[in-house]
Amino acid sequence: MDRKKMLLIAVVILIAGFAAMMFLMGMRSDVPRREAKARPKIVNTLIAHPKRLMATISGLGKVTSAQPVDLYSEVSGTLMPGDVPFQPAQSFKKGDLLVKIDDRQIILDINSAKSDFLTSLGNVLAEIKSDFPDKYQTWRDFFDACDFDQPMQPLPNTDDQRIKLLLSRFSVYKQYFSIRDMEITLEKHHFYAPFDGTIVSADMRVGSTARNGTLLGKIINLEDMEVEVPIRAEDIKWIRKGTPVELTSNDIDGVWNGKVSRIGSAIDPRTQTIPVYVSVQGGKNADLYDGVYLTARIPGLEIDDAVAVPRHAIYSDSLVYLIKDGFLEPRAVTIARKEMETIIISGGIIEGDTVVVDLMRGVAPGMPARMRETVSKKGS
Repeated sequence: MDRKKMLLIAVVILIAGFAAMMFLMGMRSDVPRREAKARPKIVNTLIAHPKRLMATISGLGKVTSAQPVDLYSEVSGTLMPGDVPFQPAQSFKKGDLLVKIDDRQIILDINSAKSDFLTSLGNVLAEIKSDFPDKYQTWRDFFDACDFDQPMQPLPNTDDQRIKLLLSRFSVYKQYFSIRDMEITLEKHHFYAPFDGTIVSADMRVGSTARNGTLLGKIINLEDMEVEVPIRAEDIKWIRKGTPVELTSNDIDGVWNGKVSRIGSAIDPRTQTIPVYVSVQGGKNADLYDGVYLTARIPGLEIDDAVAVPRHAIYSDSLVYLIKDGFLEPRAVTIARKEMETIIISGGIIEGDTVVVDLMRGVAPGMPARMRETVSKKGS
């Protein structure tokens, strides 16, 4: 085969190969391409059923006695024992003598003054018997009732100015009121318990010398306990006096009942909170300790046509995502209240809406979505 024939064959082969390639490429372009489909996002949802919901306000507060009492001495003298040991953690009953200050000197002074008083009154009785016989028996009975071991009884009433002048001339009034003043001073030597409670601190012990103004100790009333709960200023409008409250503790097992007894009127500038005082029901039988912290759950006002969703279901502060015909649809809502774990929506959601309650990232309106689990929420 000569050289020209070989060159011709090569050219023919190249042309045939190119034609075959073009034919095959044309056939490939006729094959329909598959379109990429977006995979639907699987999410948790709830079916909304708006109804009346009650707001809940939570706060942490410390248990304290609603009636703490500091014992200050108003007289001077040596501390003497009472009916119970005067020491911390000592319990007592109402009416128990907690401690007293040596009262022997004041008792002697009172009895000495009573002796002078009875002498003066005895001189007056002779004058009354002579000039006012109809009044004599009244004053005689009062004279006989005077006792060195008993407090003075009230003076008999008299409207007769002549008798008053007679009593004044013999200094009966002056001596009587001087004795009453000393009797009041005697009462200040004794510290009687005004309630059932316990001694928190004893700054002075038996045998010590107290002076006027000395702090002897502190007592608290175990029958009247309360919890001071600082509440955010914006939440105060939801709370009403007298509302029942549920109390729990992280340190003590149990659930206690209480009620809102007082609501503060001044805001703490440091924390921007207002104190709410919750009285604990059950008193000393509540098994609570002064100073323990309790979590208070306070039912607030009710919200009509509301739905509660998790906090993470809210986007951009006022949007939720719904599933409509298999696609995500944003919906602007009205938020009535933000609570610890949930947000209460009062507008924007209607009966039967499918609300997404998952925290979604990288989503956009119109993306396909499918429910993983449907939770029917009738109001909450």
